[in-house]
Amino acid sequence: MSLSETLLSRVEDASLNASAPPQQRWLDGWIIRTNPGKARRARCVNAMAPGRLPLTEKLRLAQAAFDEASLPLVVRITRFTQPETLDDELAAAGWPLLVKTHVLVCQELPAPCTAASPAPPTGLLWQQLDAAAYAAEVAALRGSSQEQQVAHAERLRQSPVPYRGYALRSSDGQVVACGQFAREGELVGLYDVFTKPSARGQGLAGWLCERLLSLAATEGAKVGYLQVEADNQTASAVYQRLGFAYGYSYHYRQPPGSG
Repeated sequence: MSLSETLLSRVEDASLNASAPPQQRWLDGWIIRTNPGKARRARCVNAMAPGRLPLTEKLRLAQAAFDEASLPLVVRITRFTQPETLDDELAAAGWPLLVKTHVLVCQELPAPCTAASPAPPTGLLWQQLDAAAYAAEVAALRGSSQEQQVAHAERLRQSPVPYRGYALRSSDGQVVACGQFAREGELVGLYDVFTKPSARGQGLAGWLCERLLSLAATEGAKVGYLQVEADNQTASAVYQRLGFAYGYSYHYRQPPGSG
């Protein structure tokens, strides 16, 4: 079943709100984000409106903002990007495409959590983590730098849409899987879902995501969304089993020679 353009637009708005960092400003219809964390969506340009300045001038000003933050300039392109010709203009100027990401949407969430909800997998403890603890655990799993960890924690603490992070922890205290959700009204996004490489293939990601969605449903969520890199077939299969379907894609471009 195809998803309505209105729903997809709402999902895009919700994902922008949930990923908003404190380092954000407007530039002639563009949202300039310069958070030094690992998440590219928090350190890129989102072109939301056509604006009035010539493209060359806007790119010059955007480059200056990213230079000031000591970050590479990256532009995010979606089906909602304005003007619609921006991607073609950047491609014609030699800007290479970085990575393509799919946005998946689930219109039927699992039942809300109850006392009878399934217990964690045998031998694992289900634990809620605050922003700092979550950023530290996911940084360790992903190999993020200290600067990226601090920036991630800051973004989670100051997000206009509250995050709730959880982990599955083994008996020896090691986090083997973790994930977060950010709920805005009836929409809930899953973020930073990660399974320790040595613990993959055990169904932990599926159990964790289902529990996160159930918790959000308990609070009133009705539609879920998430982002997954287009070439991550393993994760995509997990999400499809949970009822997620393709919504739309986005990608990033960067100036030639800056990679």
